[in-house]
Amino acid sequence: MRTLVIRPGGIGDVILSLPALEHLKDDYLEVWTSGAAVPLIRFADRVRSIRSTGIDLLGVTDPPPGLIPELAAFDRIVSWYGANRPDFMELTRFLRLPFEFLQALPPHGSGHAVDFYLSQVGAPCREIGGGIPRIPCLPRPGDFAVIHPFSGSARKNWPLQKFRLLARGLERSMRVEWCAGPDDPPLEGAVHIADLYELACWLAGARLYVGNDSGITHLAAAVGAPVLALFGPTDPEVWAPRGRNVRVMRWHT
Repeated sequence: MRTLVIRPGGIGDVILSLPALEHLKDDYLEVWTSGAAVPLIRFADRVRSIRSTGIDLLGVTDPPPGLIPELAAFDRIVSWYGANRPDFMELTRFLRLPFEFLQALPPHGSGHAVDFYLSQVGAPCREIGGGIPRIPCLPRPGDFAVIHPFSGSARKNWPLQKFRLLARGLERSMRVEWCAGPDDPPLEGAVHIADLYELACWLAGARLYVGNDSGITHLAAAVGAPVLALFGPTDPEVWAPRGRNVRVMRWHT
């Protein structure tokens, strides 16, 4: 069985989907995902960025000549991509491509996102409720804490001055490293590691990670770092990172 999984989305969305993607592991598993997330998927036989495949052109303009035969060579295509585009879904049916479209966002009352994605792909009950996203890497343990004070939305960010106060307290017992991504606001002295897998391995060595509801917080949890996740307006019952070393705190304005 040759299976293709197409999983777009932000870093956190992809990480929360990892147990479901791994459940779909077959004789051959290929994953198409966002470019930044490509190095995080270690269990597939092949991983490609969605943009590199040309599937984003299908139904919009002429796709690459080999795309349709390539898709037709799979026995099963599980796709979170295109599920909100009726024209795209209709085109795949017309082309007789073996697509199964899945809803990208958990509906209200469906529980944690990891469990929702697992249920979508038919995972057994023993996996639902116990699925934990994992990204294997070799940590380099160090005597430091990491603070990532940003996220994909300013409204999800705990105030920066409060992170600074927290950092002063942590500095009494360990070194504090600030972390920022390429799309984050400027932050003096912050560590910037563009490759997410390299960043994951660095985070795995931290004694503590503190961050908002963000993709990097999910990344730290997935490599087993002790994580304190700070949640404001978003619901941790749905979106909290999962892991044995994860603690979640709510904040209010």
